[in-house]
Amino acid sequence: MLLKLKEYMKEYAGKPMAVAFSGGVDSVLVLKAALLAAGETKQPVHAICIQSALTPGKESEEAEETATKLGAFFHKLSIDEFEGAGILENPPDRCYLCKRYLFQQVKALAAENGAEVVFDGTNADDLTVYRPGKRALKELQIKSPLAELGITKAQVRKTLEEEGISVFSKPSAPCLATRFPYGTHLTREKLATVEQAEEYIKTFVTGNVRVRVHEDIARIEVDEDRQGILVVHSREITEKLRELGYEYVTMDLAGFESGSMDRKIDK
Repeated sequence: MLLKLKEYMKEYAGKPMAVAFSGGVDSVLVLKAALLAAGETKQPVHAICIQSALTPGKESEEAEETATKLGAFFHKLSIDEFEGAGILENPPDRCYLCKRYLFQQVKALAAENGAEVVFDGTNADDLTVYRPGKRALKELQIKSPLAELGITKAQVRKTLEEEGISVFSKPSAPCLATRFPYGTHLTREKLATVEQAEEYIKTFVTGNVRVRVHEDIARIEVDEDRQGILVVHSREITEKLRELGYEYVTMDLAGFESGSMDRKIDK
């Protein structure tokens, strides 16, 4: 799989390349392949990480550590979507508005460093679910090698594990706006609070953890095989989340579901 990606990258390796780098498994594999291809041409590879109010704070720190270890030039790009992306009311096309706003600035930074092409970590699974941001990537001519080559999330994880890259088991960390129903007025305080809630729950529960917020209700999603652990620590978790301002604390019996706020969206 990695060789397949490397061959894809060779077409672009004659000049500096840039990867929109979150530090998640998909962008890690794309960055690794770009570095392998660039190793033959001696061109630099730039890992551009977006730090914003919508991303968990520790993600950029972990991304820098991973990118530096792999051998890329790391850039942290601080962006305030609240000012320019038009997403304060969390509209159904939030992902499109946000991606377009963010990747315009990623492309600009890449160009400053001589990179004419920007890759991202969209994978083949993302093509089958509600991802309005895909349109923005297409409009801005962002390359998505995993999606183009039909590489799934499971294949990404397997390849990273085979390569001995420790992040292979890292859970996904989508933007914090996904914790709220569409139409919810977003504030920095709400985003920071839900991040705190999830980080607290992660001290007890590993794997995927989401706190979906419905006004004063915190609906917790964890992997089904972790639900028993959540129940064992229910008292502590309930007390903490009530301190954070959630009146009611519940566990979703269906377990973790990526994109669970998208069910009512006309796709």
